[in-house]
Amino acid sequence: MRLELQGVSKKLGAETHLYPLTVALVPGAINIILGATLAGKTTLMRLMAGLDKPTEGKVIADGVDVTGVPVRERNLAMVYQQFINYPSLTVFENIASPLRIAGQLSEEQIHSRVNSMAERLHISAFLDRHPAALSGGQQQRTALARALIKEAGLLLLDEPLVNLDYKLREELRSELTELFSSGKTTVVYATTEPLEALQLGGHTIVMHEGRLLQHGETLAVFKDRKSTRLNSSHT
Repeated sequence: MRLELQGVSKKLGAETHLYPLTVALVPGAINIILGATLAGKTTLMRLMAGLDKPTEGKVIADGVDVTGVPVRERNLAMVYQQFINYPSLTVFENIASPLRIAGQLSEEQIHSRVNSMAERLHISAFLDRHPAALSGGQQQRTALARALIKEAGLLLLDEPLVNLDYKLREELRSELTELFSSGKTTVVYATTEPLEALQLGGHTIVMHEGRLLQHGETLAVFKDRKSTRLNSSHT
């Protein structure tokens, strides 16, 4: 999916959460939104998803203005910081739920897709369990599997690994990079960690207090940031 934000901003009453910005995501690639807490990352992602409408500006998807189109009518999936799974459903049914809602596949096709996705995310052994019986890492893998199985044009990941311990974060981050390498999905990944952005590669949008500071290839952005810091230290 080609997604472009044209002069979008977001205000709540007298408070500005996002100052006017224009940015185009790189289609079929990992687009990282990097910034500290309250930088505007989640606000920006909610505008991309259609969960909120911008105060000003437009959201353009594949050349079509979708500014007022609700999230349920858009071709996207989201994963949040929290382990959001349906507690009354097994892992299998959690992953299968988007396919059942779409109603376009046979039961045999659903089983094949779910089993394949569970294998890719190393949760095949837990398909008959309920989320409460899983570890944090297994729950987040389940949430990721449910989002990925939709094969949506846009996948939004809002700090999806932040609640996991260091070892699990490293393991899942490596797997995610491999999963997204096909170029079929435009991925947006929000993080507060510069090192995580570097490890994921792709392209990075740097945010600070609701403003867009930089946007470009991740390595180029970091080289520019380093150069700026060095130059400022000598002035």
